[in-house]
Amino acid sequence: MKHILDELEQRRAGARMGGGERRIDAQHKRGKLTARERIELLLDTGSFEEFDTFVQHRCTDFGMENTKTPGDGVVTGWGTVNGRQVFVFAKDFTVFGGSLSEAHAAKITKIQDMALKTRAPIIGLFDAGGARIQEGVAALGGYGEVFRRNVTASGVIPQISVIMGPCAGGDVYSPAMTDFIFMVRDTSYMFVTGPEVVKTVTNESVTSEELGGAKVHTTKSSVADGSYENDVECLLQMRRLIDFLPANNVAGVPEWPSFDQADRLDASLDTLVPDNPNKPYDMKELIGKVVDEGDFFEIQSSFARNILTGFGRIQGRTVGVVANQPMVLAGVLDSDASRKAARFVRFCDAFEIPIVTFVDVPGFLPGTAQEYGGLIKHGAKLLFSYSQATVPLVTVITRKAFGGAYDVMASKHIGGDVNYAWPTAQIAVMGAKGAVEIIFRADIDDPEKIAARTKEYEARFLSPFVAAERGYIDEVITPRSTRKRIARALAMLASKKVETPLKKHDNLPL
Repeated sequence: MKHILDELEQRRAGARMGGGERRIDAQHKRGKLTARERIELLLDTGSFEEFDTFVQHRCTDFGMENTKTPGDGVVTGWGTVNGRQVFVFAKDFTVFGGSLSEAHAAKITKIQDMALKTRAPIIGLFDAGGARIQEGVAALGGYGEVFRRNVTASGVIPQISVIMGPCAGGDVYSPAMTDFIFMVRDTSYMFVTGPEVVKTVTNESVTSEELGGAKVHTTKSSVADGSYENDVECLLQMRRLIDFLPANNVAGVPEWPSFDQADRLDASLDTLVPDNPNKPYDMKELIGKVVDEGDFFEIQSSFARNILTGFGRIQGRTVGVVANQPMVLAGVLDSDASRKAARFVRFCDAFEIPIVTFVDVPGFLPGTAQEYGGLIKHGAKLLFSYSQATVPLVTVITRKAFGGAYDVMASKHIGGDVNYAWPTAQIAVMGAKGAVEIIFRADIDDPEKIAARTKEYEARFLSPFVAAERGYIDEVITPRSTRKRIARALAMLASKKVETPLKKHDNLPL
């Protein structure tokens, strides 16, 4: 028996070495960890249970029968993050460059199926060169199996993709269908076709970083939700993100101990909004002072910075936060901001995460670039997402809520459950100056009359009390009591149930 156990240990040790010491050293020299080192950092110590350690490819073309490595370029299994079950697969760049074969894909789909059966989150760590060319259509078929499961699991279990090296060709579409994508700066990149193909087809000379690096995908394309300096920081932040997410779409949000009082008042919020309505202030300060212990995990922080999205906690329970950011473009809604917020709202609604919305929006961004770029449809995505949401919706208007943007930002009219306003709130079709110049066009050349009319308009309409008179605002609250009010509203809405008409699915304005 001893020799059998010794052989088992030898086989395991061989599998753990992946592509061997030389390739592991090369991985380290690039500033990257190996697949197993990454899993070790991501999961709780000693919790990883590996599956399919000894799986090998079955390809016999191009001499492949002579090059077989246990595991076939991907490490799969399950473990825990702060005691909560998660499934994980990590591409091993030291084995065939992490390329996907039929056997490799079968290992991933097995983990996807298990995650769906047990209703637990799944995390994919990507560091690979695409399909294994020697296997041809068998590799492409493997991709298709993975993609189909991504779609089946969407909205049922959280799916997170972490790009920690190359991710090219067919490999990019699985992350693209997951809920979140994160990247590592300088060592990871994503693109459908690489620089060589681009050069051949379009005659453009571009580097991998310029084509699909972390900066590109977090600031321009919005493909990635965030990026980090190195593997270690990235994986530790993924542990933090998992703590905010429900296990599945019916489990409810996780609840963690909180040392922050739900009825805490913050007098500094009374002076957050400047007296000058055109002067910006940082909405992140408000969010930090409302959520438990100032802990806010921002999503897409570098893209469409005129709107903020992310996760916080109120009374230890996760909430999604959407907020206009007056520090960037005065918090205006444009195509990018609308798409960013709409996707986040839909994720929260799919996983029963209550949404808190902070509003300071002067309207939609005008201009030919926005109109030609489909602002109408992109704005409609956010309107559609909020209108469709059945989770608790609590809205706080801090200052401006002008035009159609007032309606879109979780107003009472499209389903907001509890809508508060600060005394500084201004709810109107547009700003006073623009409105007066339209209504009293005949007096446009008389500055005194225009000034008087502007003052009159401000007194009559730029106030939360007009909306409150009609019940569109449930209460005008003191800024210092914002956290307390939100906490009580969320507690009251905890049992919210909404019946929706039976349908196969909606037709979101994509």
